[in-house]
Amino acid sequence: MIHSAESVVMSDLMKEHFTRLFRHLEWADARVLASLRAAANLQQRNVDLYAHILGSEHTWLSRINGTAPRVAVWPSLTLDECERLAAENVSAFAELMSALTPELLQKPVTYKNSAGDQFTSTIEDMLTHVALHGAYHRGQIAASIRASGDTPSATDYIAFIRGAPAATRQR
Repeated sequence: MIHSAESVVMSDLMKEHFTRLFRHLEWADARVLASLRAAANLQQRNVDLYAHILGSEHTWLSRINGTAPRVAVWPSLTLDECERLAAENVSAFAELMSALTPELLQKPVTYKNSAGDQFTSTIEDMLTHVALHGAYHRGQIAASIRASGDTPSATDYIAFIRGAPAATRQR
């Protein structure tokens, strides 16, 4: 049985964990935007993937908040529109992080996915998905930027925590 003081510590740890994950998300999304803006060989597919990351973040926030999303999961956005949506998402996630409690993390939310199928997930699982989903697509974008001859920004979580990029292969 977890004692009250242990429960408070666990609550604080979970809140800090998700707060750090979403600070990383903000940092990583901004670095991808900078990479896309700097790319000499900008590929539309990379802009589309970045817009998808942001559209998905918005959609999950809408599900958590019980509101209708005003942006599609696969929106067609310019980089300037992406920048504005990223700022909106950051603000909404910061508000959510400030309100996190163990009870809120375990709250089930019923929603329909983009195919119209109904599911129920906890907010904890939804937030974990958002963080991992963005990392997956940022990796795709980085690989594509590199393949087209440009240099992507590092977006790894450890680079965020260290304040320095992760190691690359030795030459």
